[in-house]
Amino acid sequence: MEAELMALAAAGATTFVQQMAADSWTQARDRIVSFFSRRGSEEGVIARELETSRGELALAMEGGDEQTASDVEAEWRTRLRRTLAENPAAASELRLILDELAPERIDQQGVVVHNTISGGVQHGPVVQAGNVGSLSFGTPPGRV
Repeated sequence: MEAELMALAAAGATTFVQQMAADSWTQARDRIVSFFSRRGSEEGVIARELETSRGELALAMEGGDEQTASDVEAEWRTRLRRTLAENPAAASELRLILDELAPERIDQQGVVVHNTISGGVQHGPVVQAGNVGSLSFGTPPGRV
């Protein structure tokens, strides 16, 4: 499979999983179900599988289970990769869906940014970004 389609599948899976934890899930779910149903999957089956994944993700997030959260994302990445391999023309529709669901997913250079924090409790500021131009914590320079 083309590297571009593999990257698109990965971006799609990441966006889908992020949307599962968002307030806008219902709208996102409907778009995802529609995408898969146009490619031969039954709407009800896809909707149930998405809700099952969302439930697994919610439990994983509550319990700090990063492996299960990663598994949910991997499952949808594999499904998207297979769908795009069978129907490369679906890539344009998937891009439109991703632009709707997560328009900030790609920065100016076209790089997908994925931030992860792990390794215990963070006792200070944590910044997650693709690019940070200028950043300071505490009293700004020149002030006392």
